[in-house]
Amino acid sequence: MATAACIRANDWFCPAYLSQDRTEVLAAVRSHLELTAYALGLALLVAVPLALAVRRSRSGRLLALGIGGIVYTIPSLALFVLLGPVFGFTSSLPVVVALAAYDVQVLLRQLLVGLDGVPPDVVEAAVGTGYGRVALLARVELPLALPALLAGLRLAAVSTIALVTVGAVVGHGGIGALLFAGFTTDFKAQQLTSLVLVVVLALAVDLVLQLALRVLTPWRRAGGRAA
Repeated sequence: MATAACIRANDWFCPAYLSQDRTEVLAAVRSHLELTAYALGLALLVAVPLALAVRRSRSGRLLALGIGGIVYTIPSLALFVLLGPVFGFTSSLPVVVALAAYDVQVLLRQLLVGLDGVPPDVVEAAVGTGYGRVALLARVELPLALPALLAGLRLAAVSTIALVTVGAVVGHGGIGALLFAGFTTDFKAQQLTSLVLVVVLALAVDLVLQLALRVLTPWRRAGGRAA
């Protein structure tokens, strides 16, 4: 078939590959996004309460960031393998937990920066108008820290999308499984398609988070127009 000529020739650019293996490619993309979402969600569930717990304690802050920094230096493949016996290699949990551990460090640092950057006069004004501790946090401090948190989330999301591919070594890598299979069989179209998909996913997720920042912080746009 003419449409499969590029496959027989093992060309780098081969639309026929996508037509022939569309189901497999879409399944890999879906798996990649799910692993990324699970890791980021778990990281947020840990980082936000942790930041709130240590924000006013210098020693607690140093301890949390220090432990996170140590974890961050461990290569992803080594961490996947270390967590494998704990959660089982048949489960995607070693990959999700490892990626979440990396993301916690990024999100924790950014959220602390955001909370530290809330102007004291704004806090004083809110307290003066009767805001309690919970209302102050929910309606003043966290919204003002949101840009810093989303900046960290963008960085964490892009790095997680890239690192998910390494999970293919332990059987849970999303698009990484296609990439490793392509290298193993020297299937050039599969290699190129996998690489492009990872880049496109990273760019798309980053764009979505940028748009989310604009929607969730309308006062920043208003401030920019006023300036």
